[in-house]
Amino acid sequence: MTATEAKSANTMWGGRFAEGPDAIMTAINASIGFDKRLYAQDIAGSRAHAAMLAATGILTDKDAEVIREGLLTVLSEIESGQFQFQTALEDIHLNVESRLTQIVGDAGKRLHTARSRNDQVAVDFRLWVRDQCDAAISGLTALMGAFVAQAEAGADWVMPGFTHLQTAQPVTWGHHMLAYVEMLARDRGRFIDARARMNECPLGAAALAGTSFPIDRHMTASALGFDRPTANSLDSVSDRDFALEFLGAASICAMHLSRFAEELVIWSSAQFRFVRLSDRWTTGSSIMPQKKNPDAAELLRAKLGRILGANVALFTVMKGLALTYSKDMQEDKEQVFDAADTLMLALAAMTGMVSDMNANREVLAQAAGSGFSTATDLADWLVRALGLPFREAHHVTGTLVAIAEKQGCDLPDLTLAQMQSVHAGITQDVFGVLGVQNSVNSRTSYGGTAPVRVREQIARWKAALA
Repeated sequence: MTATEAKSANTMWGGRFAEGPDAIMTAINASIGFDKRLYAQDIAGSRAHAAMLAATGILTDKDAEVIREGLLTVLSEIESGQFQFQTALEDIHLNVESRLTQIVGDAGKRLHTARSRNDQVAVDFRLWVRDQCDAAISGLTALMGAFVAQAEAGADWVMPGFTHLQTAQPVTWGHHMLAYVEMLARDRGRFIDARARMNECPLGAAALAGTSFPIDRHMTASALGFDRPTANSLDSVSDRDFALEFLGAASICAMHLSRFAEELVIWSSAQFRFVRLSDRWTTGSSIMPQKKNPDAAELLRAKLGRILGANVALFTVMKGLALTYSKDMQEDKEQVFDAADTLMLALAAMTGMVSDMNANREVLAQAAGSGFSTATDLADWLVRALGLPFREAHHVTGTLVAIAEKQGCDLPDLTLAQMQSVHAGITQDVFGVLGVQNSVNSRTSYGGTAPVRVREQIARWKAALA
């Protein structure tokens, strides 16, 4: 640290310290390397604070106007790349205030009246996370629209439904796509709920106990788009629930994206060939010219682990902190910044992949009939047509599956005589339920895979997303 930097730092801190901090202490203590991302929120908070100070008579109107213009100059300098951030000034708050004072003089020194860096960082960070909730909500809406478009294109296309990654029952492509719409809708709802909960303004809590100045916290809350001011000054400066809740919602969303990324990796393989991914989201091999690798999907699977890690990291920072502010809480931002960046990149990439994805309808249909996928339909028919208890119907069906497997054929390929050798009551009508298309058409319960139900859900989601 130079003598000039040390003097600058001491000017901001006041007269308590005679010497500047050790260089290593400066490196540990400074956060400007990452919290400069909060510059827009910091300046917005300071403008709202200055306007309130003037409205309550704590600042003169002249000083408030000079501060307002000075802050706009600082904002312009930062956005144009002219601003010189100083590590000696530690964080975005002191960097902005120092430059403001250079521009407007003593009026800049009055800006910090009736506030602390504790409530200042709390409002800045909350504003930033609120913006990220809005971005996530928008990104999720776009991705949901891409899945709905896929569902509409293949509302009646048959494909295998899986449990344990083994063929279970036939479903429709549209139904499978809409499953992710439901997941993403819950994700979007979590961000909406989190945003509503965090929309309280901590500015005015000061260091921890409030202030003796006659401030108007409702005015600053309204100016910054909050619903109300926070109700307890101790909680106001020590709360990071809003960041944890954002990371929690992001983590669940990341898990959902990773699940579909895994399906894309499987489906695009030569063994499945369920989908073709466009060249925009795949790469080749440096040695094998035939390869078309689903790298974007694979990278999403990996990158989304960073979001889960950020969630754990911030919980670890906060878990043992007594009220109110501790310097540990400076470690709250980098994880959230990285998680938010990763989530938005993932949402954009997934939206692109889903939009460009082409389903191989013929391969899907062929696979839908494999693995005795209509065995449950046979068991259900035995219950409905012959009145068998389900457990007995299950046993009869299992026996018929064993016969078909031994003969290397599927259930519809068995003769009526073969079926009657297991249960004499079976009639020709059984073949009406064994076809894959018959199977999906019969699943008409609410939320089922029948095309008629799928189209109802598509209409519902198109209206909701519009």
